[in-house]
Amino acid sequence: MANNVNQRQFLALKLEAMSEAEVGEVLDYISTMESKLRSKTAPSVGEDELLATLVDARENRRARQAHEWEIVRRKAERRAAAKV
Repeated sequence: MANNVNQRQFLALKLEAMSEAEVGEVLDYISTMESKLRSKTAPSVGEDELLATLVDARENRRARQAHEWEIVRRKAERRAAAKV
């Protein structure tokens, strides 16, 4: 437990030293981690035939790719804004 507190304090110090753009990138990364965790905790695809069909649907694959592109685009915009 004490190690956990030390890690949280260390993280807080690191965040304080970062620029707003860098903090935004950290938040994007956390969001990505959370979405991956949610997808891992989702029910097994093999349990439901309809769910399996929807997961593999072309539109859903496109939507996931578009979401990933949007994350990359936002990061690039933040980096560009930080350099100006």
